[in-house]
Amino acid sequence: MKRICIVTTSLGAGGAERFSALLSIILSGLNYDVHILITKNQMEYEFRGTLFNLEEKLKGNRSNYKKFKILKLYFQEHSFDIIIDNRPRSQFFKEFIIYHYVFKANRIISMVHSYNLLNYLPESIVLARLLYKKNFKLIAVSKEIQLMIVSKYGFKNCTQIYNPVDIEEITNKSNEKIGIKDNYVMFYGRIDDSVKNFELLLQAYKKSVLMSKAIKLYIMGEGKDTLKVKKMVKDLQIEDSVKFISFLKNPFPYVKNAKFCTLTSRYEGFPMVLIESLACGTPVISVNCKSGPQEIIQHNLNGLLVENYNVNALSEAFNILVENESLHTQCKINATSSVNQFSIQKISKEWKNLLK
Repeated sequence: MKRICIVTTSLGAGGAERFSALLSIILSGLNYDVHILITKNQMEYEFRGTLFNLEEKLKGNRSNYKKFKILKLYFQEHSFDIIIDNRPRSQFFKEFIIYHYVFKANRIISMVHSYNLLNYLPESIVLARLLYKKNFKLIAVSKEIQLMIVSKYGFKNCTQIYNPVDIEEITNKSNEKIGIKDNYVMFYGRIDDSVKNFELLLQAYKKSVLMSKAIKLYIMGEGKDTLKVKKMVKDLQIEDSVKFISFLKNPFPYVKNAKFCTLTSRYEGFPMVLIESLACGTPVISVNCKSGPQEIIQHNLNGLLVENYNVNALSEAFNILVENESLHTQCKINATSSVNQFSIQKISKEWKNLLK
């Protein structure tokens, strides 16, 4: 039985982290001996395999020497066949040491979860090729990311596999009862304004007809910019119509009961919130950021795709989906079936073929 280690920042509060948990379930189902290494002690998502919690092992010691020593010993002891690295990798020298002196495996698969490639690859082509050598494989989570990597760096060992969605599990979780009587639309995810662009979301919401129709905006999640976004809401004088909800392990009952979910990001990778929302049967409205939304949304069939950074276009999309009942119904009917291509069953086969 091949032994695989999935390396991730945590198992909570993020799309790449949710992917890591799902991947552990996929690979366990394919009869691999799965181990998961997390660098931060945060666990909300269900997973399968043997867990190694680096932050717990460090016991408060923040020294890089101690961290590298523990990691080096861990990888030496386990002799993994394959390491799948899901972490952001923006510091070349640190990553060079990890990849060439800490990681021990016959194959290393490096995931790229964002169109902002500098989170995962050095700007320099020379340094990128030093970091990622022959026994490495890069996996992009969208076609746009794959094309960008190949065109910029010339890597031939880069392929593309979408993030999976467990439609059956999400459907079951979305049926949990919640005592909400509001009509609302919803954003959920990490509250990081540098990525998610809350100013665009809030201005479009205020400009739309939603408040006049008593349709609230729910913002669910946690992050470094929570107070900043609450101040935006106050400054726009829409406090009575915007409700903040802390991160929930199971957001899907809220997602299912929303009129639609929305995404206003400056950039993404392959946004899990869109495919999860559609799996719940809830239409989506997203800006056409790089990358992912245009590979998920079929305009006017399962949601609406609009020009990014355009408040008027986004507010008009909000209006259309609440005022055009036949379009909303059509998008709702098509929602779940539109993400079958991302089902855990289909993506499992792609990983099985890759790992052969």
